[in-house]
Formats: sequence, structure tokens, C-alpha cells
Amino acid sequence: MTSATTPAGKARKTDAVAPARKTDAGSPALPDLSDGRRADLDAVIRDLQTGTSIWSALTIAQRVTLLRAVRTSVAATAEDWANTAAASKGLDARHPLRGEEWLSGPYSTLGALDAYIETLSRLANGTNPLDGITIDRAPGGRVRVHAFPLTGIDRFLLSGFTGEVWLEPGMTPNRARAAAGLAQRTPTESGGVGLVLGAGNVTSIPVLDVLYELLAHNRTVLLKVNPTQDALVPVYKRAFAALIEPGLLRIVRGGPEVGAYLTAHPDLSHVHITGSAATFDAIVWGPSTGSGAQSASAARRRRENRPLLEKPITAELGGVSPIIVVPGEWTPADLTYQAEHIATMRLQNSGHNCIAGQVVIMSSDWAQADQFRAELRRAYANAPERPIWYPGSPSRMGLAADAYPDALVLGDRLLVEISDDDDSAALRSTEYFAPVLGVVALPGSGQAFLDAAVAYSNDRLQGTLGANLLIDPATEKTLGTGFERAIAELRYGSIAINGWTAFGFITPTLTWGAFPGGTIADVGSGIGVVHNALLLDGVERSIIRGPFRPFPRWLSGAIRSPGSLSLSKGTILPKPPWFVSARTGAEVSEGLTRFRAKGGAGLLVKTLLKALRA
Repeated sequence: MTSATTPAGKARKTDAVAPARKTDAGSPALPDLSDGRRADLDAVIRDLQTGTSIWSALTIAQRVTLLRAVRTSVAATAEDWANTAAASKGLDARHPLRGEEWLSGPYSTLGALDAYIETLSRLANGTNPLDGITIDRAPGGRVRVHAFPLTGIDRFLLSGFTGEVWLEPGMTPNRARAAAGLAQRTPTESGGVGLVLGAGNVTSIPVLDVLYELLAHNRTVLLKVNPTQDALVPVYKRAFAALIEPGLLRIVRGGPEVGAYLTAHPDLSHVHITGSAATFDAIVWGPSTGSGAQSASAARRRRENRPLLEKPITAELGGVSPIIVVPGEWTPADLTYQAEHIATMRLQNSGHNCIAGQVVIMSSDWAQADQFRAELRRAYANAPERPIWYPGSPSRMGLAADAYPDALVLGDRLLVEISDDDDSAALRSTEYFAPVLGVVALPGSGQAFLDAAVAYSNDRLQGTLGANLLIDPATEKTLGTGFERAIAELRYGSIAINGWTAFGFITPTLTWGAFPGGTIADVGSGIGVVHNALLLDGVERSIIRGPFRPFPRWLSGAIRSPGSLSLSKGTILPKPPWFVSARTGAEVSEGLTRFRAKGGAGLLVKTLLKALRA
């Protein structure tokens, strides 16, 4: 594929889709595909139309059986999946970061299947998906579903981490329970055939989107993979054979011309993409010019509200993610650990993530600001080197270097520390999709700083997908209800407190998507959500809460200040395996995936012993 940027330099995460041309009569003209290729695609869509009848005829219990078959085949292909993905990104069998592909590929998919199986099993047994799950009130009168952890093994392995789904204002607990299950409450009502234009950066994204189309909307699915994922297609086909054989899923390859033909196809009822706003606009309104600006015809259609796309579309489109560092009294070990945490948020997958943290927001009045900056530079520079593999990323690195010639060049990465004389506009509006991290400073401390940082994130950073916030327990306790109010005011679809929002991505009972409000005219970070294995309606956001200190340091903090940190917030992890600085991250990530796939107490003990050496 040929990568490109939006006028603001935003990375495209799907290949560009050049929509079908309009003829003088106003009907779409066919893209430049051969007759044979069009016939093949039409045949695939007919198979999926037949599959809608098959899917609608299955009982919920039969769907559970089918999902269990999928789980078995995903588990069987996990090693091939992870190794193929790592090789495609230039990571050999000895690379310390190869574990990323275990966690973001088969581990995430197995976890999602387990969660969907549990939800559908409850429905099949006549019980509500939310039975036994705590539901209470969040700030602003919202309903809050405590959606993680829900299993004993998650409570143990990921102790100290919790997840909540906040529903939109106006939802009530009774309405939430009545709607839980979405399309699985009416399984005989078909949603038609949906098109998923798969992401090219993380290997579980396309198939997780497929599962959501099938289960949340009762749509059979045509998945067009991004060309960067072509090597995974044989793995996908083996892993999801149980859905392919009865005509519930088809997987095709192809470039922009295939995407154009499919988005315009009259027999597809819905489009879902993971990509950029530029790609979204090209699908909905028409192609851009060679310079990346909107074409005159597309601009006219937008003004007249005459979209080129004549079917519904949902999307996840990324953005510039903040990392708010709330000042407090941190130990030297805290400074080091949280600096490595931030380096991970930016450098995991070489920064080729829609949720990669990009702008660190610090207090200029923090007494430890200089110490933390020094630790951040060290952690950012010392992270293992890896290829910048995503097409177009080197050119985006060049854009950042041109915009900030004084940025620190640390190996294959840039650290942009904004001073009073610097213009931060490019950093705030450009999703670099590459190893570029910026640091900005705002005045204030305590609640005043936090409120200013929230306003900065809401009003000055592009997008609403995810925000991260680091705060020590004593400071959080001091802020009290002001802290929760600030979280409620942070307009992002996923918020991580003392964690990284990617944890929310791999947690299937949480939701993934932009903050509500995106439209086809002003899409922002997207429309709709995915994952959402509890199949909740009226979702506003998901919130992850993690431990500020790892094992065993959180214990000493609890002893020194018992009121500021309860034992329930402790963790058994000395350093999470997804940290780029985790020495045993690759082995632990592989071990956790194999345990998720097949169980086994011996494997779990062996993996935990490796985790203690991270």
C-alpha cells in the first residue's frame, strides 16, 4: 500500500479507498477492476447473503457451540499467528519485543471469544448478561457497569486493575439490563451483510471487528484485509474456519480499487473501518486531490449534505492521545517506573497505534519536573530498538523533525520538549503514527493543574479516542471528589488512570471507540464502539484504573499510608509484560497466551516466575 497523510499529517491506518466515481446521471461508476475480479467479489457477497439465513436460523445455544469451535481453532493457530505477525514487523525470534504480537493478536482474540461465549451462554440460559455484575452511579448521574474483572483468574493475574463502562446520561440501570445483549436478543432478525475494512497495524483489530458485526448486529461479514496484513490471511482463514464454512465470514485481499468497489456495492448493508478521518471522508464524500485537500466535488457534496456513501458507516479513527502527569510527591522509583510507562505508551508497536500516547502534559510548578524529564529521556532512549515498519511512517517522522528542529533525536525516535517559544500546533493536531513523543507544560498544582490539563486535552488535542492519567494515591485522595469530576469532564471514549488505554483495548468486556458525538459531517475519532462483549447499549466511555506502584513497592506504600491505598489495589506484577522495558516481556506474553488458550497450572506458575524477573 501507499501510505499518505491528511492535511494535518494524520496517519492512515487503512489503505486509502477511492470511492466509485459518479456518472453524469449521478449513479456510481465502477472502479477500475477487471470483470473477473468483480464477478469473484459478487460471488463472495452472494455467499454471505445466503449465510444470513443460516445465521438467523441458529439458536443462541448453537451460536455458543460455534464460537467454542472458533476458540479451539484460534488456540491452535496462536503460535503461527504471533510468529507470522512478528516476522511481518521485522521482529525475529530473539527480539525482546516479540511478545507484543502474542498479546495484541491471539491473546486479545481468545479473551474476546471467552467473554462473548459467557454473554451468549447467559442469554441461552435465560439469564441477563449483567446478572451478578455491579451497577452503580458515576458522576453526572450516569450509570456505571463494573465490567472488569469478572473472573477469578483475571482478579488474580491482573489484580489491581479494574474497568468500568459508563453509559450515556439518561440511561438507567433497568434500561441497561433490558438492552444488554443487543442483537442477540432478537437473533432471527438479520442485519444483512456488513463490510469490515481491516486495520493494518494490529493483527487482532480486523477479526475483533468481525466478531462485533456478527454478534452485536447480526450481520454476516466480508473482511477486506489491509495489504500490510496479507501474510496473516492464511492464519485468519484457519483460525476462523468455523465461521467461513457456513458462509458467515469471507476474507478478501485487495487495494484501494477493491475497497472502492465494496463500499459502493448495493448488497452490502453497512461499512466499518479502522483508519483515518481522511480515509473516512474519502469513502463518505469522495476522494481528495493529489495534495490531500478535499476535491471540489467532495466539498460540494459535504456542503449540500449529499454523501457519496448510501449506507450506514461506523469507524475508529484514532487521534492525538494525552498523558496527564498529576504532580505529587514521588519516590525515585516512582519517577523511573512511570517514565518507562510513558515510553511504552509511545513506543509499543513502534508507535504505529491509534492509541499511542503522544502528548505528555506536565506541571511547570512541579518540584520534581526536572527529575521526571530526565527519567523520561532516559527511558525513551533506552527502550529496545525496533524497525519503523509501517508504510509512510518515516515521512511522518520527517514532518515532525521539520516542525521541531530542536527535538531530541534518540536513536530511531524523537522527543519534542515544547518550550515557551515553540509552536505546539503540529504536535497537537498531527497523529504521527510513529515514534514521536511530545512534552508540554502547564502552570498549577493539585486540582487547578488537573482541571487545566483536562481542558487542554479536550479543547486543544485532535481526537477523542483515548486519554491517560498518572496520579499517586496520596494526591488522588487529597483531590477527592474533584478528581472524579475531572475524569467525568474528560471527553474521551477510553480513559486509563495509572494505566495505558491499550489495556482497555485488550479487555473485551470494556468498549473501544471515540467519545460520542461524531457524525459523517464531523467524524472526529469515529462513530460507534466495538469489543463490548457484554453487548451494552448507550455506551459513553470506558475507564481503566490500575496500580500506581508495581509489586512489591505498593505494599510499602500501603504500610506507610494505609488510608491512601487499599490492598485491593495491589498487583502481583513487578512490571507488566507489555512494558517495553520488561526484561521477560516476550516470554511472559507468550506464556499468558498459551495459558489463555489451553490452561494448565504448571504453565501458569512457570509464567509467573518469569514475570517476577521482569
